[in-house]
Amino acid sequence: MTAPRWRLPIVAAAVAVAGMTSGCATSSGPDVGLEGLALVKVAPITIIPGSKLEVKGESFVTLKYGSASLHLVGNAGSHAVNVHWPAMFVDFNTLSVPVTAAMLGELGTNEDFHGVATVDVVATSDDQTYSSGDLLVDLKLREQLQPAPTSFLGQGVIFVNDDIVVMGDGFLLGGDEGVTVAQLDGCFTPDAGGACRPIALQEIPMTPVDPLLRTAARFPFRPGVAGIKPGTFTGHITIENQQTARSPQAAAPLPASYDLVTSQIFSIDPPAASLGQYVFVRGGGFVGGEPSGSTEVELSGSFTAAGGGAAPAALTLIPQFVDGKTVRYVVNTDDELGHTIDLRVATGTFTGTATPIVSFGSERVRGVAKTVTFSIAPVKQILFLDYRPSYVEELRDFGLRAVDNRIRDRIKAVVDRAYAGVNVEVRTEPPADFELYEHVELVGVDPNGQGLFGYDNSPGKDNGNLRLYDRLGGVNALTQADGYSGYGGVFVASLMGFSKHPGKFATSVPGADKLFDQMFDPFRPDLGHEPVRSADLSASASPITDGSACPASDRASQIQCAVFVMGNLIGGTLSHEIGHSLGLANPYADGFHDAGDAPNRLMDNGGDRPFVERAELQGQGPGVFCDDEYSYLRMILPVAAPPPAVDRPTCF
Repeated sequence: MTAPRWRLPIVAAAVAVAGMTSGCATSSGPDVGLEGLALVKVAPITIIPGSKLEVKGESFVTLKYGSASLHLVGNAGSHAVNVHWPAMFVDFNTLSVPVTAAMLGELGTNEDFHGVATVDVVATSDDQTYSSGDLLVDLKLREQLQPAPTSFLGQGVIFVNDDIVVMGDGFLLGGDEGVTVAQLDGCFTPDAGGACRPIALQEIPMTPVDPLLRTAARFPFRPGVAGIKPGTFTGHITIENQQTARSPQAAAPLPASYDLVTSQIFSIDPPAASLGQYVFVRGGGFVGGEPSGSTEVELSGSFTAAGGGAAPAALTLIPQFVDGKTVRYVVNTDDELGHTIDLRVATGTFTGTATPIVSFGSERVRGVAKTVTFSIAPVKQILFLDYRPSYVEELRDFGLRAVDNRIRDRIKAVVDRAYAGVNVEVRTEPPADFELYEHVELVGVDPNGQGLFGYDNSPGKDNGNLRLYDRLGGVNALTQADGYSGYGGVFVASLMGFSKHPGKFATSVPGADKLFDQMFDPFRPDLGHEPVRSADLSASASPITDGSACPASDRASQIQCAVFVMGNLIGGTLSHEIGHSLGLANPYADGFHDAGDAPNRLMDNGGDRPFVERAELQGQGPGVFCDDEYSYLRMILPVAAPPPAVDRPTCF
């Protein structure tokens, strides 16, 4: 047992600090997933029953590979503290610690804690405890919070649904803690004239400006307070904490006065949008997200089709309400715009005015018109590659968890290459600018139990790619109902089937190849070999782009070859399954694979695509779309740029 690096004050000197040790290394070294275990932040600082601590750091692992706890050692008031609080995996950089009243009691309710925090993980790989470095923390432990507002930001001229920001302290963060509310009372004087009419007391939930700070919270000045017509509100705002299992605690009322103005559009972006993409309308005074409230955008002007002349255009769009400053319209085929032009074929530019029209209850107000220009762009397919935690951890079996990011880079390069010259965009974060996009999950083990490399579980062949929103992942009940495998995505563990000795991880497929074992055996821990570790990696090493030097003899080159081959195997499988979702093979006809067998055809049946072709070794590969398939992709997802110079095989 090692001593903690932080010396406790005298009152805590007698406390045992068992557990604050680094894990004992096994003969093959420490668990590769925990090599960089680190703790950088614990928040919020003030904790009450129901708080959820967010623990930020590095190299956290899923429960399958280790159980984590937040270890606190120090002093709370006059007594010593040494506790482990269970921590739940959120992602590889985040843990969550739900705090109960009993857990707070371990530290001392209504005390201040000062000490060190570590993240301890008991690894399932070797049953050893791994600990992060120490982080000095100061935590305030409270049974109940009293709100202490000091000021309001944004007094003066506002739009309906503008956020009113309240500065101060003691605000609740929501969830199991409870909620802080703003209670408004006063009167409203319309600009159109008349006396200041009293308003009924309004209670509006507040949210923290920063989800982990209690010093600023906000609430929207909802239309239920004073309506949506211009005028002046005069009154008071009372901030109250409605804490779970506690009586409400209110601060003294503070005076407030606001001049409400008519809704207005400031900008529309992006300047060009395609089918399924969001057009964000930004301004103020927008209404929605509650019964009897809505916002419309009236367009009046002309539409100039690409290659054609201008024609008058007048239509009304119904956008989605985001907040008082933003509404978003998704370009779609079901409304007035989609019925006016064929959004899958037509492109062009609208020039004219956009006018917001807001409604609430019986009130309807026409806002200020704004001159705008925006274009309809060609159809684009967005692909979101969702790397699930089980995918990351499955790389352990190949000894490649440490090069996860390098493999991802190669995967993206392979998919980008396959769809070069086609209006496809690959992303690794969930899109915020498109409502319609394809979501592809990469996971560890095939949940269908069939050892598939990948599977498109979207419902039926999408000739013409009409959907744009297929999800290759999870379970699809419609697909199960027709007798096919229900779970979709890409399944990394199944690739071990290319091994001549896959062990417990898979069953060898008919195309198992000793070359696969030459690529990955040097790193497989189940064979007694050393997995890739952070010490093996050189930041300056350039990734290889062809397999002519593979297999290699030195470890650094072997790692590069393994990254190259694994990226090709997964990237090629992704490109193939995505091709299915776009309507391939045999577009507008029966069948999901190319007829017969030909070299380097990406949409051939899996059994007709040997390992060396998939891996791009010995001069074989890469897999490409055959001639008619590629022409089809260029037709349904057109781009202005010429196609890349690729020698494509015929489809028949």
